[in-house]
Amino acid sequence: MLSRLSELIWADWIWFPEGYSWDDMEDVPRTGDLWPTIPIAVCFLVLRQIFEQTVGLPVACKLGVKDKPQVEAPFNPILQAHFCNKSRHPAQSAIEDLSRQTGCSVRQVQRWFRQRRNQDRPSKLKKFQEASWRFMFYFFAFFAGLAVLIDKPWFYNMEKMWDSYPKMPLLPSQFWYYRIELGFYVSLVCSVASDVKRKDFKEQIVHHVATILLISFSWLLNYTRSGTLIMLVHDASDHLMELAKMFNYAGWKRTCNFIFSTFAAVFIITRLVIFPFWIIHATFVYPLTIIRPFFGLCFFNGLLFVLLALHVFWTVLILRIAVKFLPGNGIVEDERSDKEETETEEEEEEDGCERRERWRNGHVQKSRILLNNNHLNKMD
Repeated sequence: MLSRLSELIWADWIWFPEGYSWDDMEDVPRTGDLWPTIPIAVCFLVLRQIFEQTVGLPVACKLGVKDKPQVEAPFNPILQAHFCNKSRHPAQSAIEDLSRQTGCSVRQVQRWFRQRRNQDRPSKLKKFQEASWRFMFYFFAFFAGLAVLIDKPWFYNMEKMWDSYPKMPLLPSQFWYYRIELGFYVSLVCSVASDVKRKDFKEQIVHHVATILLISFSWLLNYTRSGTLIMLVHDASDHLMELAKMFNYAGWKRTCNFIFSTFAAVFIITRLVIFPFWIIHATFVYPLTIIRPFFGLCFFNGLLFVLLALHVFWTVLILRIAVKFLPGNGIVEDERSDKEETETEEEEEEDGCERRERWRNGHVQKSRILLNNNHLNKMD
C-alpha cells in the first residue's frame, strides 16, 4: 500500500512536463542530497552563539550600544498570577478588579503591568547581536551567490534557465550554494523560539517555511537555475536591513537613515520589480509558451506568489518607516519590534497633578505651622 501511495505521489505526469520522467534526469540532485543540510543547520546554530559572543558583543560595545536600566515591577503575587496565567494586557474591568483585590489604585496596577511587560522585552544588545549575525550571513551569501551566477548565461537572459530542461547538470557551485542557504533557513526555524519576537512573527514563520519548501522543491525537480536567482534576489537587500538595524540600536541616526534608504530602494527594485517581472515571468509565463502546464510548475510558482505577497506586506511596513524620517529629524525604527512602553501623556499629566497636589498640601501645611508659631509668639 505504501509503495502504491509513493508511486502516485511521485508520478511522472505530476512533476514533469509531458514526455519526461524521473529517468530522463541526468546528473541531477536527489532526495538524499538534502539530508546534509541538517548538520549544516546545527553548525550554523553553534556558530551563531560563538559569533554573537565573540564578535557581535564587542562590536556593540565599540559602537556604544547600551541598555537602559530596567525598573523592575515590585513583587505582587496576585498581579503576577494574572500576568502569567491570564493576560499580559488586562482589560479595564480586570484592572479595576485587581485594584480592589490588591488595595492598589487603578493607575498603580496599570503601571505594574507596564513595568512587568518591559522586563520581558529583549535588550538592545540582544537585538544587535542577532542583527549582526544575520548581516554577516546575508552579506557573504549575496556576494557568494553573485560569484556563482555572474558568468552564467541565464543570469543575463532568464529564459535560458529552461534550456535542456530537465536534463541539466548540477554544477558544484550550485550544489554548495543550495546546501548552505537551506541549512541557514532551517537554523532560523529552529532558533525562532529564542529569537526576538516581532509583530510580523507569523509572517516570518510563513516566509521561512515557504523558503525551505521552495529551495527543497526546486532542488528535487532540478529548478536549480531559477532557484539560485531567487536566492540571490532575496539576499541582495537583507544584509542592508540588518546593517541599518545595527546602527539604529547604536543610535547613529544619519548613518542608519542613509543605509535604510538604500535598503528600501534595493528592496523595492529586487522584490517588487525584478522578482515578479523578470523571475516569475521566466518561471511561469514563459514556460507556458513552450510546454503544457503541469502540477509541479504550478506548485513551484504558487510558492513564489506567497513570497510576493509577503514582499508587498513588508513594503508597506518599510514605507511607513520611511515616512517617519522624511523631515530628517527622526531615527529609523523597526515597525516589527515591540517598543518599550512608557507612560502615556494622560498618565504623565496625572502624575504632574499629583505632584502639584502634594506640593500644595505641603505648602498649606507649612503655612499653618508658621501661623501657629507666630500666634504662639504673640501669646508669649
